[in-house]
Amino acid sequence: MTDLEAAFARDGYVRVAGAVARDVVDECVLSIGAHLRARGVDLEDPATWTRPVVRIPCPEEPPFAAAGTSPALWQTYDVLLGPGRWVPRQGVGGTVPVRFPSDGDPGDAAWHIDGSYDVDGQWFVNLRSRWRGLLALFLFTDVGPDDAPTELIVGSHMDVPPLLVPFGDAGVAFDTGGLPASTFQRPRVFANGSAGDVFLCHPFMVHRATWPHRGNLPRIIAQPEIAHHEPFSLNPDTITCIVEQTIVDSLTLAGQLAR
Repeated sequence: MTDLEAAFARDGYVRVAGAVARDVVDECVLSIGAHLRARGVDLEDPATWTRPVVRIPCPEEPPFAAAGTSPALWQTYDVLLGPGRWVPRQGVGGTVPVRFPSDGDPGDAAWHIDGSYDVDGQWFVNLRSRWRGLLALFLFTDVGPDDAPTELIVGSHMDVPPLLVPFGDAGVAFDTGGLPASTFQRPRVFANGSAGDVFLCHPFMVHRATWPHRGNLPRIIAQPEIAHHEPFSLNPDTITCIVEQTIVDSLTLAGQLAR
């Protein structure tokens, strides 16, 4: 096991510092700014920052293709998911929540894990993590402690799998209210860093947005899934990657190993 895999297995995330070149990041921000202006929001004009958060689909323009195909990221996907097991994308994808300086409740700051597939308008997740191999957080601006950073519960990826077992392959719209109290006693970290850093998280990482945003500038990230070709089989004899290994380890500790 590499040091990177060991850190991921322990914590449920890794940070790839400087994964996206700063000039590419700057071009991405210019593009995001143009899309926001079409909605009446100007990144340069605080008078237009009237909502705590504005979400847009991540643009599909050339700088995002450069960001999403960063060699440093693709090499890390190979380590965490296995070569040939994840779905290459010529872009970033996902949504871009832009958070503005505000004391207002953004309405989206509850603890959760990200759903992976749509079932009648609800986002579901299952034990084998259909479709989602990783959650990525692309920092397009510097993010400090005052900038409404994403908060991660370290090691929480180990608490989720046993709760998904009863729902089988159909999955469930996961409710973190079912997690043990010990989950929320685990250490927490903020996804702080420099523009161009990318956090790669386990698909079962419990996390949340934070507020208020007491910084001076808008905070911009993208939060796509890194898809994989096949759900994890969770067969201990054919483990394909460290993400799958952690799910098997969690089930083993809980006495719920699914064969």
